[in-house]
Amino acid sequence: MDLHGELRDITGDLPLSPNALVVLKKRYLKKDERGEPTEAAPDMFQRVAETIAQVDRLYDPEADVAATTKKFYDLMAGLYFMPNSPTLMNAGRELGQLSACFVLPVEDSIDSIFDAIKHTAIIHKSGGGTGFSFSHIRPENDPVLTTKGVASGPISFMNIFDVATETIKQGGTRRGANMGILRVDHPDIEKFITCKNDTKRLTNFNISVALTDVFMEAVAQDRDFPLLNPRTRREVCRVKAAALFDLIVASAWATGEPGIIFLDAVNRGNPLAHLGEIEATNPCGEQPLLPYESCNLGSLNLAKAAKNGKIDYTLLRGLVHSSVHFLDNVIDANRFPLDIIEQSTKENRKIGLGVMGFADLLLKLSIRYNSEEAVQTAEEVMAFIQKESQVASAILADQRGNFPTYAGSRYDGNGLGRMRNATTTTIAPTGTISIIANCSSGIEPLFAVSYVRRVLEGTELIEVHPYFEELAREQGFYSPELMRGIAQTGSIRDFKEIPREIRRLFVTAHEVSPLWHIRLQAAFQKYTDNAVSKTVNFSHQATPEDVRQVYLEAYAMGLKGVTIYRDGSRDLQVLSFGAKPREIEYVEPRPRPEETIGVTRRITTGCGKLYVTVNRDELGFCEVFAQMGKTGGCASSQIESTGRLISLALRSGVKIDAIIKKITGIRCPSPNWQNGHQVLSCPDAIARVLSQVAQVEAPIPSATMATCPDCGGTIEHESGCLVCRACGFSRCS
Repeated sequence: MDLHGELRDITGDLPLSPNALVVLKKRYLKKDERGEPTEAAPDMFQRVAETIAQVDRLYDPEADVAATTKKFYDLMAGLYFMPNSPTLMNAGRELGQLSACFVLPVEDSIDSIFDAIKHTAIIHKSGGGTGFSFSHIRPENDPVLTTKGVASGPISFMNIFDVATETIKQGGTRRGANMGILRVDHPDIEKFITCKNDTKRLTNFNISVALTDVFMEAVAQDRDFPLLNPRTRREVCRVKAAALFDLIVASAWATGEPGIIFLDAVNRGNPLAHLGEIEATNPCGEQPLLPYESCNLGSLNLAKAAKNGKIDYTLLRGLVHSSVHFLDNVIDANRFPLDIIEQSTKENRKIGLGVMGFADLLLKLSIRYNSEEAVQTAEEVMAFIQKESQVASAILADQRGNFPTYAGSRYDGNGLGRMRNATTTTIAPTGTISIIANCSSGIEPLFAVSYVRRVLEGTELIEVHPYFEELAREQGFYSPELMRGIAQTGSIRDFKEIPREIRRLFVTAHEVSPLWHIRLQAAFQKYTDNAVSKTVNFSHQATPEDVRQVYLEAYAMGLKGVTIYRDGSRDLQVLSFGAKPREIEYVEPRPRPEETIGVTRRITTGCGKLYVTVNRDELGFCEVFAQMGKTGGCASSQIESTGRLISLALRSGVKIDAIIKKITGIRCPSPNWQNGHQVLSCPDAIARVLSQVAQVEAPIPSATMATCPDCGGTIEHESGCLVCRACGFSRCS
């Protein structure tokens, strides 16, 4: 049976994958009133190419637009380059809004806040994503002189932005996404850090804390850190910097949020410092922007640059120059949602050329992702793209002029010469455009070597990485049964019938240690104007301390931001989409065995020395005893009851990480420090012991595979967003 027969009429003569066809039909192609495509894939690329090429005539009435159209068409139809989704969707159509990223200012006034909400709705309707810094809004309970009342704080207003976003369906194809940022020195920072611990709140926001160098120095030196009222710039209180940092870590470990942005690193790279300080980014974090700026992005498919086991730099140079030409033209072809955004964007002319297919490139070069050679390749390739993108921008400047705010920028008088664009490079996640290009996403490692795709009322297809399938057939170990087996976990690590060198080469995201994720991100950031969007994957068994160390390493390596995802920490939310109501089922705890084995740890709390014993039987962890030194009374009885309830939960099948998540961070009036970590309470101390014991003794499970709510395929986590490569579903959390 031809499962894709209905899609053949939109393919034309292009070598598009079945997944690409599904995504194009669902999200990109023009449709009639019945929702049926009225154009094929070649028509879409032609529509976009013609629209963007027409801009050449603004600068040269004699320009050969037909030749430029063919150049741009070949870029996209050959899968060498893809612009961001709004350009593919809207170029040559009535909407005409082509940018993906916008930043809007939010000042400390009702007028500014609700202007921003109105502008957000307009942008989301046109297909863009928005970023905000809420750092200027006065804190909760701060006096409001005009009403004689008190302020509700930034988080209360974020809820209004969230509701507005939920209401707007972007152009019928994209759901709005927001980035909410708060400076670490804002008095409401603790509430902000934990505002998404309830995963049903602020579902249209990614959130990030803007960390400063002063704060990171205070963390390193274990000093107090002042929180400042943004209205008065006066100190409100002081907190332990390390404790605040650990709260960020604990929340990110539990839910994947907040992300972190190193604000001073961002502004050290700001080419337009004379225009103002950057305070916010787009929803995925890779595009820092000034207020009312937008940026259009595009990505090169690096897999196409691999020829005979080497990188074809001659080909890559031509692709970079053509892509910079394309992206600069997009600025003039764009129909901006607001006049002030058009003015800011055309004055600065920022573009963001990035890459996708990096993992595929490494495979074709026989380079393991988590290796020194991969880091070296990343630096070499991105340095080349950065240099050539600046050369291409300078050539355009000779023909069309510098960007209007060039005077006073970092390019002015420093010997870099003319520049058409204030920035030229950005590494974006590339979720759905990499599906169209049939390559790995952004600079991420492979998510899975093989996975199951569900089509046509439950029919399952096994999707295999094309290069792996090619090698498997060449070397004689291919079989449908093997591919189906691999699809159960996505990894080939434990399949002994596959040659060892191939198992070492085809590593997946959860087999790459967090430090290697950070090192690859740093290699690209070194030669990127804007920022790098990447997810640092952690195993389910990773501890908060593991997350903490990655954050410190990221700061030391000069990254501009970090997004982490611990396997399984948010999958329950994804799996629950569209779930049918079920009858309530009750469980009985399994009996306590006569004999158990375990460990006892001593931990110093603010109330004294706490002894925690964790026991296990043949089925796993089964009980916890906790005793507080010689202390009696209520404290001892409360600790004993906590241990009994945890034991009951363990023997009832509750996962130990769920228990850890629930009692981590509980505070009491007498916190204490032990071995450089703050112990917030006795339950927090018990959580710390459980985490340590589980890390040492618990078996490490395979990476969990979250399910797409649209098609039942496998969900990947990319820079705070969820992406399904089977159908193109995407959602920023």
